[in-house]
Amino acid sequence: MKLQPGKIPPDILKDVVFKNLGAFRSEVTLGPASGIDGAVIDMGSKDAVVSMDPITGAVDRIGAEAIHINANDIATFGVEPAFFFSCIMLPSGADSKIIDTISTQMHHAAKELGIAIVGGHCEITPTITSPIVVGCIMGLTEKGKYVTAAGAKAGDKIILTKTAGIEGTAILATDREEQLRKIFNQTLLDGAKAFYNQISVVKDALTAYRTGGVHAMHDPTEGGILNGIHEMADAANLGVRVQQEKINVEPETAKICRYYEIDPLQLISSGALLIAADPESAPKIIEALAVEHIYADVIGEFTPNTNKRLLIHADDSAEMLQRPVSDHLWIALSH
Repeated sequence: MKLQPGKIPPDILKDVVFKNLGAFRSEVTLGPASGIDGAVIDMGSKDAVVSMDPITGAVDRIGAEAIHINANDIATFGVEPAFFFSCIMLPSGADSKIIDTISTQMHHAAKELGIAIVGGHCEITPTITSPIVVGCIMGLTEKGKYVTAAGAKAGDKIILTKTAGIEGTAILATDREEQLRKIFNQTLLDGAKAFYNQISVVKDALTAYRTGGVHAMHDPTEGGILNGIHEMADAANLGVRVQQEKINVEPETAKICRYYEIDPLQLISSGALLIAADPESAPKIIEALAVEHIYADVIGEFTPNTNKRLLIHADDSAEMLQRPVSDHLWIALSH
């Protein structure tokens, strides 16, 4: 089976990866599972939440992205990210300047979020053509004081913060600026590149969790909003009803996606946050996020039937919620 770029399919995770997990350790409270972006380890008086992610497609801001994308995974547990390890791999011909750039970016992003960079590795890797940064991050919390992406319940409202395709829009506007400048004015492109400033969901997630009524959170990365919803539904064994017109898509994203003939709802969306919340708590969560100047809205709800996942259009017609095969960023970057 030939695999598409990006995350491997859930069935391969289940049938291959999750069957090869080494030794059993009683300290592992939460191990690998589809749609779950971190592990929980019993550390005695506290629980440690640990996650890992690579950054491969955002060359100009790869250091900052490594911090923010990894920090997002910990924050979706309702836990503050605290400790970061990095593995920096550079292609042949790289010089010390790029190491300085990546390290400086990581330092400033980590300092902003209160994260300590505590270790890692850096090497020249002759077989790669672009820098890769793999991050591992940890947060500590009181015993049992966290949520997971698997915690959604039937009837929960689905809240989305910000907008679809945030990271994908920023990457395309940056990495394909010369190409896009032939179509769009510089004002639009500068606005799209500035989406990088919205990549973090740490404030989104911690604000929502502390407000109360949150059962699950997930940041929709590869595969965008649609894949993020499927991952939450998979983890909780639920169905969904999603109102398409309620999903915010900024003009910059819509125009760039239209040019590349891709779907903004299947474009990598780091910076947005999906929240499963008790129906009575949803308005309070949206209000608390608004106080922090974070736009949020209810875009649907979880339902009991796991085989019934629907996307509802503005005219009330419905179709099955598409499950992305591969993130549409890779389609755009192939042009």
